[in-house]
Amino acid sequence: MSVGGAVDLHTHTTASDGTLAPAALVALAARHGVRVLAVTDHDSTDGLAEAFEAGARHGLTIVPGLEINCDVEGAELHVLGYFVDWRADWFQAFLREQRAERVARVHRIVARLAELGVPITAEEVFAVAGPGAPGRPHVAQVLVRRGYVRSVREAFDRYLRADGPAAVPRRRVSPAAAVEVIRRAGGVPVLAHPGLAGRDELVPGLVEAGLLGLEVYYAEHSPAQTAHYLALCRRWDLLATGGSDYHGPETGRANPPGTPAVPWEAWEALQARAARARA
Repeated sequence: MSVGGAVDLHTHTTASDGTLAPAALVALAARHGVRVLAVTDHDSTDGLAEAFEAGARHGLTIVPGLEINCDVEGAELHVLGYFVDWRADWFQAFLREQRAERVARVHRIVARLAELGVPITAEEVFAVAGPGAPGRPHVAQVLVRRGYVRSVREAFDRYLRADGPAAVPRRRVSPAAAVEVIRRAGGVPVLAHPGLAGRDELVPGLVEAGLLGLEVYYAEHSPAQTAHYLALCRRWDLLATGGSDYHGPETGRANPPGTPAVPWEAWEALQARAARARA
């Protein structure tokens, strides 16, 4: 049995673009020594009920969460939300709108790829996504299956990155709007993997909008970036969270649950900040 860190605040299931069902993800996390697991699917909370049931069986604390994809000029930012009132009707209506735009965007990406001489069909993408919220990772998996690229990472590097040739516009949800939605739902908004986007100049405005944390502990952050974002957390009185961003095998996000190690104190601080947000 591999043993990772006891806290993982960023994982995905088949409810969005992960390859494991919620119960299977929880079981895997338990095998890796995780005791606190946040399920943070993109624009969806459909996996939470199953995750809670599995958490009770395996003795894990399940943190209800999600990840909202946002656009800014020249980049894509993601905002994690923890302890949201995910059953609220208005919140689920917002997520349905988000997922409908995901479907529409898949069609636009497929059309762009055809123009580039890389034909696939939207039906292939939706088949890969299954009941989950479709997105670029599912497009990437189809490109791999078709033999156009060797890996999901190559698909993003060559075609699907934010400024790539198959990038297409979509209905923009700003990071500030995502932060506000999460706060309205009584949750704790955290900027996901800020080192990947490299848009630190946006942090002060997001703090003003209600941002409460930065994802500091992340596999693709260098030690220098981790230290930098810890310093930003101290400067702006933000939570320092972290997680594996586990999506599953052959997805490009397959480092095991519990890696990198997230300090237990981060979990305690998240609980305290969540109580204040609900108050």
